[in-house]
Amino acid sequence: MRSSPWGLLALAVLCEVTATLSLRAATQAPGWYVPVVAGYVGAFALLGAVLRRGMPIGVAYGVWAAAGVVLTAVAGAVLFAEPLTPVMGAGIALIIAGGLLVELGSRPPREPS
Repeated sequence: MRSSPWGLLALAVLCEVTATLSLRAATQAPGWYVPVVAGYVGAFALLGAVLRRGMPIGVAYGVWAAAGVVLTAVAGAVLFAEPLTPVMGAGIALIIAGGLLVELGSRPPREPS
């Protein structure tokens, strides 16, 4: 069974976010470095699998990075009581819009009917 590149990309994002949040936790408890390493290794392995399935690098990396920033900022606010200000919310909205534009711009133009 061949996995969808979008499904693999979602898993890559989750691995990266888990690793980054674990890195924050590792500042207080070094045992968290295990999921840091596993998460980053998993994220890059999955990102490589996405690219092997033909997704353009600009789309894959753009979505991976943008989704990682958004999810990490929101999770940091929830898990670590870090600030999530209106300015940050505007930045998150711009990141989402930018990711959508990169993905939509990567599609070839439609031929007129």
